[in-house]
Amino acid sequence: MTTQTKGKIGILIEEHFDETEYRRFNEFFPEHGYEVEYISNLWNQESLTFKGNDHTEEVTVTVDVKDINLSDYKGIILIGGYAMDRLRYQVLPKPGQPNQSPAVEFLRQAVKEMDLGNLKIGTICHSVWLFCADPELIKGRKVTCAHNIICDVENAGGIVMYNDDGTLSIYVDGNLVTSQHPGVVEEFMEVFLQELEKKNQSTTPALIG
Repeated sequence: MTTQTKGKIGILIEEHFDETEYRRFNEFFPEHGYEVEYISNLWNQESLTFKGNDHTEEVTVTVDVKDINLSDYKGIILIGGYAMDRLRYQVLPKPGQPNQSPAVEFLRQAVKEMDLGNLKIGTICHSVWLFCADPELIKGRKVTCAHNIICDVENAGGIVMYNDDGTLSIYVDGNLVTSQHPGVVEEFMEVFLQELEKKNQSTTPALIG
């Protein structure tokens, strides 16, 4: 018997992902009725297995970003750690050519759907790095992130949101939910869930110190 869910959340992942986030995503979202599906660039393989930063967790991924229909997902989350930096890799970069990595191409399509109001996207800690691979994806967007990639985000045209303690814990800009680091993963998941279940998207950005 198939259990009906509220929808599916795709989590983009690669080697050196944050394991705290991985464990909590696997618990929290299914507990609230959402299926979690891990996706990545599989380099033309049927599956790839990735290990986390601490080498205590691993995940085998069978869904390739090139094969995804975004209408199948309610939300996409970019996991933290160093996974998104690895996914920015492109085989043959050329002068003046935007990043052509499969994951960045996927993010371009996801951002289009996000801006149309059809999809929520969430980032945590370093994972907004993937947006920085193509400044057109982040230029003018208000975000928060880990302190050690502030320069990357600002150099790519993103607007980093601060409070007296540094970057904000969580920031919601339209359908984009960004967060600071794994220490705020509980807040991030709660806010992302609230955004997923909103019937009408507010145009007023929300922030949490």
